[in-house]
Amino acid sequence: MIDLYICYVGTSFCILFLLICIPWLYFITRKRKFMRLKEKYFRQNGGFLLQQQLTSNGGSKLLKIFSTEELKLATNNFNEECIIGRGGQGIVYKGILPNHQAVAIKMSRIMDQSQNEQFINEVLILTQINHRNVVKLLGCCLEIEVPLLVYEYVSNGTLFYHIHQNNGILLSWEDRLRIATETASALAYLHSTVSTPIIHRDIKSTNILLDENYTTKISDFGVSRLLPMNQSQITTLVQGTLGYLDPEYFHTSQLTEKSDVYSFGVVLIELLTSKKPLCFERSQEQRNLATYFISSMKENCLFEMIENRFVDEKNVDELCVVAELAKRCLSIKGEERPTMEEVAMELQRLRKSKNHPWIQPMEEESVSLLSKPLELYHGGDGDTSNQPTLLKDMILSMNFPR
Repeated sequence: MIDLYICYVGTSFCILFLLICIPWLYFITRKRKFMRLKEKYFRQNGGFLLQQQLTSNGGSKLLKIFSTEELKLATNNFNEECIIGRGGQGIVYKGILPNHQAVAIKMSRIMDQSQNEQFINEVLILTQINHRNVVKLLGCCLEIEVPLLVYEYVSNGTLFYHIHQNNGILLSWEDRLRIATETASALAYLHSTVSTPIIHRDIKSTNILLDENYTTKISDFGVSRLLPMNQSQITTLVQGTLGYLDPEYFHTSQLTEKSDVYSFGVVLIELLTSKKPLCFERSQEQRNLATYFISSMKENCLFEMIENRFVDEKNVDELCVVAELAKRCLSIKGEERPTMEEVAMELQRLRKSKNHPWIQPMEEESVSLLSKPLELYHGGDGDTSNQPTLLKDMILSMNFPR
């Protein structure tokens, strides 16, 4: 009887032990498998290479490595209601961190080797940038199948949306001139101020974001390239967006800082005209906005292109200057284009004279850094002695909106 009791107690303890140990062993095994999987993804997504690069560049303290759990919590497990954007590169979610900070979380599509390199490239470049008109990278997550980038949240969407969508805000000419100036200043910073010059390579209105104050934030550095100090150009596989793509770069594969200048010129005429850079609904000669704009200027039809509500007596000089600036940026030969520094200085000068018209600049400072706007009515050729009269007659003959 006692032996039976002992056997019963022993069996009960064994069963209890198994009931406790089996789930515990399952939990430990599953956790180890999960940790190995996270380590695999971390390695696969270039985590160790990225850590080495950040450490060597002194950027490791500027970038936070987020866990999957943190970002799942921030986005309610990547709920579809948190999606704020979709594109060829992936999906963007809005998230709220535990400290109540709003962030934008970019989830790339399934990665191949080239996308992996683009991801690491974007992280390395953004950790070197500190400019109020460039979107700030806060951190990344590498321990899931596709890596995640965590940016500051920019609340007012893209410039493209506000120019082209009917329900977007009608940006005034003053707003557009400011946005152009801020964008040019940021690009000049990338080309000239950072230790290693950066070519963005995909400047377009969808990559220009606007914050709550409609301040410019340049985004998407996935295809950007660093330009070694001893080189003026690099040979690359052509990447960019049709309508904004530098034709010289397209034909030669030689990427230079002037490629960004061309793309910025397209953004300028987008701001001037409110027309899309490439539209297959337009006629053949009007399909590409850049070539259509240049031909219109040569034919003295500039004001037929410009957004009607901007054309009045007080804006006509500014519109002419900006149009001529865009024309210079869109030169077929890169060497004939201005630098982004020159473009930024010209736009800053224009805004300064607009905001402080009572200030009379010195004679040498009042001369445009680029070219005289009156030339555009004669294509820059021929006798220009009657230009002021011709311009005055043209302006007086126009029906300005009141």
